[in-house]
Amino acid sequence: MDETHRIVIKIRMPAKKTMDAAISSERNGKTPLVSFRGRPMPNEGFLAGYSALIDRYDLAMPLPHEVAAVSPRNLRHKADGWVIHPVGLHPADTDVGHLVFALKHEGVRLLILRKLFAVFDPAGLARALRLKPTSAYLRRLCHLYEWLGGPRLDAPDTAAGIYVDLINAAQQYGTAHGGRSRRFRINHNVAGTPDFCPLVFRTHKLDVLLAKGLEARARAVVDAALPETVARAAAFLLLSDSKASFAIEGEDPPRDRVQRWGVAIGQAGRWRFGVDALVALQRSLIDDRLVRLGLRQEGGFIGRRDAMNQPVPEHISAKAADLPSLLEGLVAFADRARAMGFDPVLTAACVAFGFVYIHPFEDGNGRIHRFLMHHVLADRGFTPPEIVFPISSTILGAIVEYKGVLEGTSRPLLDWIDWRPTAKGNVDVTVDSADFYRFFDATAHAEFLFECIERSVETALPEELGFLQHRDAFHRRVGEILDMSERTVDLLLRFLQQNHGTLSKRARTREFAALDEDEVQRLQAAYGELFTS
Repeated sequence: MDETHRIVIKIRMPAKKTMDAAISSERNGKTPLVSFRGRPMPNEGFLAGYSALIDRYDLAMPLPHEVAAVSPRNLRHKADGWVIHPVGLHPADTDVGHLVFALKHEGVRLLILRKLFAVFDPAGLARALRLKPTSAYLRRLCHLYEWLGGPRLDAPDTAAGIYVDLINAAQQYGTAHGGRSRRFRINHNVAGTPDFCPLVFRTHKLDVLLAKGLEARARAVVDAALPETVARAAAFLLLSDSKASFAIEGEDPPRDRVQRWGVAIGQAGRWRFGVDALVALQRSLIDDRLVRLGLRQEGGFIGRRDAMNQPVPEHISAKAADLPSLLEGLVAFADRARAMGFDPVLTAACVAFGFVYIHPFEDGNGRIHRFLMHHVLADRGFTPPEIVFPISSTILGAIVEYKGVLEGTSRPLLDWIDWRPTAKGNVDVTVDSADFYRFFDATAHAEFLFECIERSVETALPEELGFLQHRDAFHRRVGEILDMSERTVDLLLRFLQQNHGTLSKRARTREFAALDEDEVQRLQAAYGELFTS
C-alpha cells in the first residue's frame, strides 16, 4: 500500500480503531464489495456475520431477507436487504468472530447455522469458550451447535453465572418461558425442536399488532351482541370462510361439499392435532377415487407441466422420505408453543405456513393449511368459542399479498433444490432439502396473518353482527308499516342495498308494484335511518 493511500485512509477514518480495521481488511487481500450473490449493496462494504460465513463455506442456500456488511467508512445504512455497519464494528475474520457478530447484530438464523455447523471445524468454538467461559454469545453458540445435532464439544459445562436467553427478545420473539439447559446455562426460549423450528423476527408492525389486544377486542365485540345474533353471524361467517377457502384454490364445489368443509372448520380447537389426524382431515375433504390419500410416496411440486409433460415448478415440496420427521416436528412445535406460552398468532403462522411449504399430500394442502390457522387460534382460546374468524375470506380479498408472502419463501429455494423430472411428470429431488422447511423465517407470514385477523376482528365481525342487528330492526319497522312475509322483507332489503337505499323503477313496477308512493317513501326512510345513518 503506498503512502498516499495511507494518508487518504487516515483522513477518512478519524478513530485509530476504525483505521486499523480497514487497513487490516485490505492487508488480508480483501477489497470492498458492491454486491454479493446477485444482491447489490446500497454502499460498498465487507461481508460480515452470516454473509461472510455463507461466502466462506459457499453454503448452498438462498440469502436471508436481510444480511450484514461493514462499510470501509464510518457509515451506517439499511436498505435493499442489507444492513451496513460502520467499520468500527468489523469482527475478527474468523468463524467465531463472524458468529459472535451474527448473534449480536443479526439474531439466530437456524438454517444458516445448521448448514454451517455441518461443515466447519468446531474446535475453534470450543477453544473460544474455554478462554471466555462466561461469554453469553459463546455459550449460546455452543448450545446451538449441540442442539442442532453436532457432537459434544470439547468444552466444560458453565459452572456459574446467570442463565441467558437463547433468543434475544430485542431481535426475535421467544416463548414466555422455556426449559433450562444446565450445560451452558441457557434459557431455551424457542418452541421448536431440531425437526421443525421456524423463527419470527421482531418488527414494528408486529409489535403494534401484538399490542392491540385483538383477542380481547374480539371477545368484546361478541359479548356486546345478543347470543342469537352471534349464532346467526357465526353460521354465515363459517359458510363464507368455507366458500372462500375453495375459491382461493380456484374451485367452485357444490354446496354440500362446502357445507361439509364448514363443519370441519367448526371443529377447529376441538380437534386433536397429530399426523394421523391430518390424514383423516384430508380424507374428509378429498374424493379418494381420483387422488391417493395419505402422505405422499413420491416428490411433489406446485406449478404446471409444459407441452412435453415436464414439470415447471413454482414451489418444490419436501421429499417424501422427510415427511414423517417434518410433520412430527410440526406437531411438537404446536404442543410446545402452547406449553411454553408462545404467542397464538405467531404459532398459527409458523404451523400453518410450515405445513403448506412441506405440502405432505397430493391434494388438499391449501385448505388444511388454512384450517390449521383456525385450529391453533381456537385451541389457544384466541378466537371466541362462538365464532370462526373469516380468515379465508380475508385472504381472498388480499390474494395478491397472500401469494407474495408464499412466494417470498418458496421462489428463492428453486435455485438451491436440485431435481430431475420423473417419467410421470413429477420431480425427484436429488439433494438434502429438509432443513429449508424446518427453519424458514416466518416473519412475513406472521405479519400477514396478524393483519388478516385484525381485519376480521375490526371489520368483518362487527359488520356482520351490525348488519344482522339492523336487519332485525328493519324487519320490525316494516311490520309497523304493512304486513309482509319475512322472505319478502329480505328481498326488499336486498333491493334497497343494491340501489343505495331507494327502490329501483324495475322493483317498483314488478316485485313491489302493489306498494303506494307513501309506503315506498316510509320503507326507504326506515332503511336510511338504520343502514346509512
